[in-house]
Amino acid sequence: MLNIQDVDSLAVANEALLEGGESVEQTLSIWDLLTSGGIGGQIIVVVLALLLFVAIYLYIERIMALKEASKVDNGFMNQIRDHITNRRFDSAKLLCQNTNTPVSRLVEKGISRIGKPLEDINTAIENAGKLEVYNLEKNVSILATISGAGPMIGFLGTVVGMILVFFEIEKGGGQIQIDLLAGGIYTAMTTTVVGLIVGVFAYIAYNHLVVKTDKIVNQMEATAVEFLDLLNDPV
Repeated sequence: MLNIQDVDSLAVANEALLEGGESVEQTLSIWDLLTSGGIGGQIIVVVLALLLFVAIYLYIERIMALKEASKVDNGFMNQIRDHITNRRFDSAKLLCQNTNTPVSRLVEKGISRIGKPLEDINTAIENAGKLEVYNLEKNVSILATISGAGPMIGFLGTVVGMILVFFEIEKGGGQIQIDLLAGGIYTAMTTTVVGLIVGVFAYIAYNHLVVKTDKIVNQMEATAVEFLDLLNDPV
């Protein structure tokens, strides 16, 4: 039979076990998660980090370029109309050169063709517009590529990590060690998480740039139509 002293001893032992269990509680930092996947996983994480850096750089560069391209004075076309009506073509060209936006460059191209058939002027404006659209969309396709390649590269890291896990299991004679299996799985899945982060950012950035580019293109088309209407009826 247990006496009081034995009960007290068991209680003390249980408290010691609980305290010991709390003391071995482990935490996992993001840095440890990124660097604990072995040399293969680390290489893939570095590649994904470089892709993320490229995506951020391209997004910021394009946003600044599009913001500059979308700046158009509300009175720009009124001034152009006044110059064209009074046949001050040189003044109209100078105004376009000083404005220096995609819209102004289209108008300048049209002014330089004044005196030729309207169809020729329209064709010249369309060709200039294609060049402007190309400049607006420069390097944006790289973001689309990163948005698709990022998750695929991350999944490749996961597959490589799982192969290494099963290789270690096979090397151990088929004995499954839960700690080895769990550790290998979470380190392998890390590359998928990083790849998804890169892909999601690049995808959102790409679509945002496409929307802003479309707004500028619509602005260019509206200005081109207004300019051609002006040439049809300058009075």
